[in-house]
Amino acid sequence: MNRMKVKYQNEVAPALMKAFGLNNVMEIPRIEKVVVNIGLGEVMDNPKALEAATVDLMTITGQKPIQTKARKSIANFKLREGRIIGAKVTLRGKRMWEFIDRLLNVALPRVRDFRGVSPKLDGRGNYTLGLRDQLVFPEIEYDKIEKLQGLEITIVTTSKSDELARVLLQLLGMPFRKEA
Repeated sequence: MNRMKVKYQNEVAPALMKAFGLNNVMEIPRIEKVVVNIGLGEVMDNPKALEAATVDLMTITGQKPIQTKARKSIANFKLREGRIIGAKVTLRGKRMWEFIDRLLNVALPRVRDFRGVSPKLDGRGNYTLGLRDQLVFPEIEYDKIEKLQGLEITIVTTSKSDELARVLLQLLGMPFRKEA
């Protein structure tokens, strides 16, 4: 079993139950899924960008990404409905716990001038983190990438409040920065 999942079961869940006075085990918030997304605005000009992003996502997550399409047309961006504009991967179960472990213990410490991540959540207990490039993951080889791609990581929890989700992520090891 993955060490992050063991940490959640043995340390985090009992601590959350005690801290928030939860009576039922099913009330304890847990991580439901992790979505890793790369948006590609330049895919209309450069079709190889989608292929490169797909390979990078597959290398980082260990799972084949799906292509995301535009929901509506936007004339200012020369965007048509149904055009491919990105790639995403939804991780659950074992792969999700392994990815969270690698993100917190390997990738985030490799970010240059790292001072912690923003403590802001979306109001429903979900956390989204943006990374400027894919090079923070050790699986990506610097020589083999054509262009630096930013990526977005969304951690979806079963929590109903931001406070509960923030404490869950802190106990797992998310390095939130102190807000003034």
